[in-house]
Amino acid sequence: MAEAHQAVAFSFAITHEGFNVNYDREVLHLVWESGVRSWKKRVARIKAGIKNGAYPAHLESLYVIMILVTLLHFSNKTVPYDLVNTFMNVMPSNGSFWHFLSCVLVSLFYWILICLIMRYSLKGLLVYKGWMYEARGSGSKPSLKTKIWFVLVKVFKKWNSPGLYSFQSSLPRLPLPSVNDTMTRWLRSVRPLVDDATYEKFVREAAEFEKGIGKKLQRYLILKSWWSTNYVSDWWEEYVYLRGRSPLCVNSNFYGVDAIFTHPSKIQAARAGSVVNLLLQFRRSIDRQELEPIMVQGLIPLCSWQYERTFNTARIPGIETDKIVHYKDSNHIVVIHKGCYYKMLIYHKGRLLKPCELQYQFEQILQSKATPARGEDFLASLTAWDRPKWAQAREKYFSRGVNKTSLYLIESAAFVVSLDDEPFEFDMARPEKLDEFGRKLLHGKGCDRWFDKSFTLCVASNGRIGFNAEHTWADAPVLGHVWECALADDHEGYDENGNTLGKIEVLPPVPTRLSWDFNDESLVKTIDMAYDDAQRIINDVDLRILVHDAYGKGFMKTCRCSPDAFIQMALQLAYYRDYGKFSLTYEASMTRLFREGRTETVRPCTIESAAWVKAMENKDVTATERVKLLYDACKRHQQGYQDAMCGRGVDRHLFCLYVVSKYLEVDSPFLKEILSEPWRLSTSQTPHGQTPKMDPKKNPHFISAGGGFGPVSVDGYGVSYIIAGEDLIFFHISSLKSCNVTDSERFAQQICKALTDIKLLFEQYNLEQKKILQNGTSH
Repeated sequence: MAEAHQAVAFSFAITHEGFNVNYDREVLHLVWESGVRSWKKRVARIKAGIKNGAYPAHLESLYVIMILVTLLHFSNKTVPYDLVNTFMNVMPSNGSFWHFLSCVLVSLFYWILICLIMRYSLKGLLVYKGWMYEARGSGSKPSLKTKIWFVLVKVFKKWNSPGLYSFQSSLPRLPLPSVNDTMTRWLRSVRPLVDDATYEKFVREAAEFEKGIGKKLQRYLILKSWWSTNYVSDWWEEYVYLRGRSPLCVNSNFYGVDAIFTHPSKIQAARAGSVVNLLLQFRRSIDRQELEPIMVQGLIPLCSWQYERTFNTARIPGIETDKIVHYKDSNHIVVIHKGCYYKMLIYHKGRLLKPCELQYQFEQILQSKATPARGEDFLASLTAWDRPKWAQAREKYFSRGVNKTSLYLIESAAFVVSLDDEPFEFDMARPEKLDEFGRKLLHGKGCDRWFDKSFTLCVASNGRIGFNAEHTWADAPVLGHVWECALADDHEGYDENGNTLGKIEVLPPVPTRLSWDFNDESLVKTIDMAYDDAQRIINDVDLRILVHDAYGKGFMKTCRCSPDAFIQMALQLAYYRDYGKFSLTYEASMTRLFREGRTETVRPCTIESAAWVKAMENKDVTATERVKLLYDACKRHQQGYQDAMCGRGVDRHLFCLYVVSKYLEVDSPFLKEILSEPWRLSTSQTPHGQTPKMDPKKNPHFISAGGGFGPVSVDGYGVSYIIAGEDLIFFHISSLKSCNVTDSERFAQQICKALTDIKLLFEQYNLEQKKILQNGTSH
């Protein structure tokens, strides 16, 4: 009854004696505070919007121009183009006030003109991508063109300190490749995967497509690239994510792991309080746009568009398509503990609660003797169900009454916190514990993660943390940045006993249970069916997390190889040994150098990588020849990665051409065939070092162990990796137990063997080179 009472701010009744009004002062005060906070955020957004609109110019420069124009005019000097007198011709009188107003308007005109000139000059500079293709490192020098470009961009960057969205209007649009370029790159990428006859067939079909229907489809894409800010992103979000009808659990959502080599607190409530506070501070920095945009090499900005939906966001199921709903503000989080759902306020008396106050609230939940209602403990399984089934259940059982209210509270929460009743463990001597750690984050029990939320923070009973994230609203590097900032600051927030620092200033509101109506027996049966289906999904997952500490990027750099290319070649060798042949390989690359950019596909299986892999399996090939082939493969891979980042990839263009063909109801068997080929090896590198707070050299133990995702193909592997230091790499390898050709443990062993063999290869190469030098000296 207490929850029901607090849910009503006021009520009134009409009697024979008149009006009878009842109201709750505390609830009305909360409503007032929420409104004040919302208006403060609106004002902050307006101020930030004006600042971003002027960037890279300063707002203060308007006052400087105004003073100069006014002084010139009133000292009888001619303002450039005599604009003040021109404005005076349309003023109602010749008084001093109208002269001053003309000066203000002319100043505003000059200032806007300067802002536009600076913005488009910066935009023109950011279009240049030649710097990416120039060799870097010892002994290599950039071209004169790149040097001049570098100086000019640096001048703009130093001119004014940017906010989170300051560069958005200056970022160039994603370029649209020609059909010929895309066909050429695609044919090259499939050459190692098919025999001569199939390849010749593809060559003919590609030529026919380019000269035929491809021209028509490309014309529509050209129009879209002119009209929209990004010709890919909106279709990618809709057709790849929102129209996907499979369960989000395992199939779409991804996870992130704690910094496993440090354990700042073993107290569950304390760790939850500290990390939640840090996440909310990050949310505030996004709202106020105080967060600096990520800069490549400290100079070139990345698009920050995806940060907007990090918090207060949920994916809402639909019969045919889902939708992403982002709430402008939220003053609460929702906590799941032992099958019960709690609304927990995060503001009190106009301020964000301190970590110790949040810890107090989490302790209230952990100490609660409440038990879940029948059906409540498996409720979150609905979000792990097929999307049409969940949409139907949502419409039937959650569109009215307390169920609708409670569901709204979950979906509008800043994020969801799951207080697990089991530990997340890590022990180098027992690798299966880390595997279990990953499984708990990827899918949990199938009923303790709200898979529709932008992310669920998972806090174990021993204080370890992780997250499970929905993929539609953003790509992994964005949440990786959030996570990295939280981990970097978290270790300083505890006393010697593991409790959060500080003292409780005001007793925070007690978390309240969400109310549900499960009296309808068919609803309980529906939830049970969703739970059973979720169990089938999670029981089929074969996840292995490999900790490779024999060497890391330190050794790779001594080999004069890009660490990413080095690892991708090792994966190609491992996959060939495991599967017996080459397969289409996916590596995610970002296109955030462009406005609203998301990802592009790099195809690591190339002609050069296949030649090197075959050479590694041929005992007659010398180490010198193998190393040369490896360098060729790494160089080709690096060029493919650079092309993808610069908007010269293959797959997003093909995808958009296919979407246009569907809109036009034009059948293209060629597009259908090439886009239906499964990605049996899907890979992704988790970036780190996105914040200056995290210095891997000073604090190597604070780096996250990365994260992972489920396999993209039913007969393939999903491999995520993070290069966590000079001598450490984490691989997250997933596959399905129901597939008889994949085995995550076996593939992990193949990766270890491949990395070991490459190191031995360079040792043999160095010996061969030493002998050559000795022979040359003796002669």
